[in-house]
Amino acid sequence: MGIVATIKDITATLVQIPTLLAVKKGMKPRPYEVKDSFAARVERNAARFPDRMAIIFEGESITWREFNERANRYANYFRTTDLERGDTVSLFMENRIEFLAVIVALNKLGIIIGLINTNLRGRALVHCIKVTESKKSIVGGELASALAQVKAELELREGNDYYFVPDQASDTAPNWAQDLNEISANSTTDNPPETGEITLGDNALYVFTSGTTGMPKAAILSNRRYLSSADLSHIAGLKCTEHDRFYICLPLYHATALMVGVGASFSSGASMFIRRKFSASQFLHDVREHETTCLIYIGELCRYLTNTPRLPDDHINPLQRIMGNGMRPDVWMEFKERFGIERITELYGASEGNVAFANLLNKNCTIGMTTAKVALVKYDVDADEIVKDGAGRCIEVDAGEPGLLLAHINEQAVFEGYTNKEATEKKIIRHAFEDDDAWFDSGDLIKEIDAGFTLGYAHYQFVDRVGDTFRWKSENVSTNEVGEIVNGFEQVKFCNVYGVEVPRADGRAGMAAITLNDNGQKLDVQAFSRYVVKELPPYARPVFLRIQQDIDVTGTFKMLKGDLRRQGYDLQQVTEPLYVLKPGANVYQRLDAEFAASIANGSAGY
Repeated sequence: MGIVATIKDITATLVQIPTLLAVKKGMKPRPYEVKDSFAARVERNAARFPDRMAIIFEGESITWREFNERANRYANYFRTTDLERGDTVSLFMENRIEFLAVIVALNKLGIIIGLINTNLRGRALVHCIKVTESKKSIVGGELASALAQVKAELELREGNDYYFVPDQASDTAPNWAQDLNEISANSTTDNPPETGEITLGDNALYVFTSGTTGMPKAAILSNRRYLSSADLSHIAGLKCTEHDRFYICLPLYHATALMVGVGASFSSGASMFIRRKFSASQFLHDVREHETTCLIYIGELCRYLTNTPRLPDDHINPLQRIMGNGMRPDVWMEFKERFGIERITELYGASEGNVAFANLLNKNCTIGMTTAKVALVKYDVDADEIVKDGAGRCIEVDAGEPGLLLAHINEQAVFEGYTNKEATEKKIIRHAFEDDDAWFDSGDLIKEIDAGFTLGYAHYQFVDRVGDTFRWKSENVSTNEVGEIVNGFEQVKFCNVYGVEVPRADGRAGMAAITLNDNGQKLDVQAFSRYVVKELPPYARPVFLRIQQDIDVTGTFKMLKGDLRRQGYDLQQVTEPLYVLKPGANVYQRLDAEFAASIANGSAGY
């Protein structure tokens, strides 16, 4: 780095000192008994900015006062039901104003909301409602048919425990559900008194995450964890005020959208433009029309946008600051320059984890820094296990070497875990360096990098997922869960699922190496395709199939994945039959050289 560049780097970093001081002053975890919640923040905004815009969605605009009143109608209706503080209600709805009004209403009463992934169907949907012991289920009209298909497997009472929220004016509630808008229409719009008694220690949300085994796990989010993330985003990440407007097009059941985006809005009073789903072609039009100054992103979204045709005026837009996770180094600089972005606050953290990294110094290509106590330890990717020394202790990696991220568990960095105690314990590494220590296992490889002048704070970069979980289409995919389902197909004897890289796509696509029951038979591709489409959500469906004569296992019968990952779907290395599920398709096809070439050059559409 030259002298001029170094001076610029130092100057730009020193400008961030007030941000760091604000973080140090305001972000220390508050005691759990303190009374605060995100619903209380909404009430505060309604009092401070009653006539300022809160949300814009599909042609409808609503002020903070109107939004709070809508939430109050829902809350005051639920006060008349048998729901009590600490109970759980599942929410199955696409992005819209009612989604946010419902979660605020329930948070006002201390009721936990189970946020159901809108892609789930069948037994995964049933599992998510059951595992949280939901006493009620609220469904949007757009998803009512999916819930109707599984309600017979639930223990909820028809006509009493199901609530329907219309999506269109013409929507009518099915006979098994009550219309929440209709039944709450005459409820008072006054703030319920219970809100003032809700504490940081009260659980607020269950956010579902794919773990290394089994069905999705419900990660517990307290009000403290939610507000800590919201305040970090508001104060230090986006540095927003009530005069800003967020662009939120990520699914609201995801922590990035709901905690980083909506949370910062609740904390600051900034307004939100919300889209039901992301549209690359409409992005700049929306940004300009609604004058959005802050974007909540994931890496895949940014990659889609950089893949759209470049126009000379792309940088002429009101966007100034963006915050999110998964922005890869190969996209970072192009995205920043093309769209004229001043500040990228890349985040790293798991919904259930006890550690967060943030790029608060506005450096390039880094997940930033953390104030938590962390360790990067040696990990054998092929054996899928932590490398230990002769005393059975973890071994820290050398500077610049990728290592498995462990985060120390202590009073200031509590691991709230999952509803399942066994699943919680599996994420804890005990006796890592000392007899009585405990560390959260992130399941991710990261490395320390040189980020220039950083005021003494180490900066890091995400490298990859490890083990039995990979990320695709912004979702964590459990290889064991997918494998168990694929094994349910009548022709399959063994199934080994792993993630493989796809050029110009974020994350890893799923690939399944399959051994059939009878080595002489051929896979019934049509029947298998129907089975996969029915049983798995789109993001979890293996993109590639490899038909093997036999499966490789260790001496303890653990399936080997190292060679399979390295060979991937390379036709030069794999002589066995390979199939592919093309973008938008529902039937697998033989992978040929022409389509393989389109994948390699990034034009296949993934």
